[in-house]
Amino acid sequence: MVLASTAGLGLAVARALAREGAAVAISGRDPARLAAASAEVAAAGARDVLAEALDVTDTPALVAHLERARERFGAVDALVTNAGGPPPGSAAGVAPADLERARRLTLESAVFAVQTVLPWMRARGWGRVVALTSLSVRQPIANLALSNTYRAALTGWLKTLAGEVGADGVRVNSVCTGLFETERLDELFEKRAAASGRGVDEERAAAIADVPVRRLGRPEEMGDLVAFLCSPRADYLHGAALPFDGGLTRGLL
Repeated sequence: MVLASTAGLGLAVARALAREGAAVAISGRDPARLAAASAEVAAAGARDVLAEALDVTDTPALVAHLERARERFGAVDALVTNAGGPPPGSAAGVAPADLERARRLTLESAVFAVQTVLPWMRARGWGRVVALTSLSVRQPIANLALSNTYRAALTGWLKTLAGEVGADGVRVNSVCTGLFETERLDELFEKRAAASGRGVDEERAAAIADVPVRRLGRPEEMGDLVAFLCSPRADYLHGAALPFDGGLTRGLL
């Protein structure tokens, strides 16, 4: 089950799992995009595809989606949490309404989704939880105060959860994503260009120059990593927040 999976990294993950022959549940807010994504995932080799329109901040709808997937597939082996990023902004300028929306989008949607599937996984003695977060967990990004705040909070919650469920056969990990070729990144470059007075291509080139491997990540690379994390081959990898950013973050750990 891959949340927010009609475009970008979420769709790349769904396609990768489909190539492994999995039955895949996808979701997104735009019905047209959902239909196109469903066709892509099916064409990639999915054993079955459940595609439902969903806003992950609507908790009852989110829980119902997860329950329908379990009923259709018979079990939930892996849950990949994902959501669109909160809007850019400074820490000093955070508005109460934006704070609330970002909390529901980035933190609560993942927590409630995991809490829904966790009893099913524990009962079977097997499961995978993988959260797509951000390099901001390790190195806060300027003017992304809301993302910095709630992705770090989610990582702390996941690390705590990992200590509770490892003995039950459930593995919990997250991926601290760097700069990947997605619409979300294009939007951030546009906002940076509007603020700096430089062109979008200049902002893009400057960002790439800061990445040691001198390129942006390809969404399919994220898909391959998450497919591995969802597999039995990753059974000894647990409680990790993996940087996947071409070396962009500078911290030792």
